Amino acid sequence: MIITALILVALAALYYYNTRTFNYWKDRGVKHDKPMLLFGNNLSNYLMKKSVSEIATDMYFKYPNEKIVGFFRSTRPELVIRDPGIMKKILTVDFIHFYPRGLNANKTIIEPMMRNLFFADGDMWRLLRQRMTPAFTSGKLKAMFPLIVERAERLQERTLATAAGGRTIDARDLMARYTTDFIGACGFGLDADSINNETSAFRKLGHQIFDVTIKDAIVAMLKEIFPRACARLKYMGKMEQDLIDLVNEIQRQRNYEPSGRNDFIDLLLEIKKKGTMIGESIEKFKPDGTPEQATLELDEILMAAQVFVFFAAGFETSSSATSFTLHQLAYNPDVQKKVQSEIDSVLEKHDNKLSYEAIKEMTYLEWCFREAMRMFPSLGFLIRECARTYTIQEVDVTIDEGTGIVIPLQALHNDPIFWDQPEEFRPERFHPDELNSIQKQIYLPFGEGPRVCIGERLGLMQSMAGLAAILSKFKVEPAPETIRKPRVEPKSSIVQGIRGGLPLLFKERKTV
Repeated sequence: MIITALILVALAALYYYNTRTFNYWKDRGVKHDKPMLLFGNNLSNYLMKKSVSEIATDMYFKYPNEKIVGFFRSTRPELVIRDPGIMKKILTVDFIHFYPRGLNANKTIIEPMMRNLFFADGDMWRLLRQRMTPAFTSGKLKAMFPLIVERAERLQERTLATAAGGRTIDARDLMARYTTDFIGACGFGLDADSINNETSAFRKLGHQIFDVTIKDAIVAMLKEIFPRACARLKYMGKMEQDLIDLVNEIQRQRNYEPSGRNDFIDLLLEIKKKGTMIGESIEKFKPDGTPEQATLELDEILMAAQVFVFFAAGFETSSSATSFTLHQLAYNPDVQKKVQSEIDSVLEKHDNKLSYEAIKEMTYLEWCFREAMRMFPSLGFLIRECARTYTIQEVDVTIDEGTGIVIPLQALHNDPIFWDQPEEFRPERFHPDELNSIQKQIYLPFGEGPRVCIGERLGLMQSMAGLAAILSKFKVEPAPETIRKPRVEPKSSIVQGIRGGLPLLFKERKTV
């Protein structure tokens, strides 16, 4: 009898815990789907049937007349933002209210590898951002370019060898190899040769990071449903020690001093050498309203966490964007001829060699790349969290601290209200005279505001060089097994992936 009563009490407590927030949007007059016990509106994502981006896109188009739409990620209330004006305020104007991304469900127990620039919030994010920004100046990027050229030449050789005999090549895998090799060189001073080496440790690391297993999905789900009880479960535990060992070994090889390579490890060693990071707090304020002082020490775990995000962000986003660009060019041969004509013309002016200056002149190639990122942004959504009570004046809705914000880029980039025939691949959209103010406001493949991607220019430069290397030597065409509109990988989390890769035919160009 007592056991039965305890079970009933436990079930009642669980029911209350998992439904306690479910009137949140109803009470505020915000339209939303009816949430489900435990899962809220997120069941299809927890079951790995739909990606986060796909769900956000569904919600965006389901309520076409709303400026904001309610959503429940398990018990956590979130808002899908449909209005460009509200979006701009959240990302820039009222950033102080929305500086967290809120990707760590438990604020007090944060998984070691999640203490990186992308996942970190508050003072940790601010101090890391301030110290790491100098690594991405124009001068530093230009100094890296010879390493990019070397990897681009290897990319050409690999493509030529693999394409022999008309064999199909997975463009996604090919560009991932190039990207991985670039990150190894520019990030860590290592010649990983991921382009040719099938057993490259860096290539395996890339697979490991983005290969979401059923166990990983369960851990992520439990951390969202029961953030306190499951706070010590580790999503990144499978590679945590490997990353720490890698960083420690590279430091040891350099005698714990910057080596002069100007790579990412050198940057971290320079930050460490400068001692404690000090700055104004974004979280804590004195009674008079002035910010308190925030401090942060760069220890081995924080260094490994930054290495993780540098690798993960660069690897997946660039390889996804460049391969999708090639996919679109394969189906748009007239556009491909036009961009190849530009590449040939620019290279002729630069002794037929890739260079930092040559890439800067390839305007139409950049439009092609940006158009591909419009159709399929690597980050299909931006996420923020309300840091303090905030009223969205446009709809007179007040939200509380901890409320999630989702900006559905995939939907905004493909909404016919904003883009004429958005399903068409038309690089001319990005001609300065054609792109209107609203399009500029909602086209955000690298994010916007103080949390815009710190490596945007580096990613663009590396991607452009890889595309120029391929398109200067090869014509790309659909393979027999190519799918015109490839399916999004439903296991995708923050970065969108494509199920089954992007198979294409690469045919050597016969240039005069």
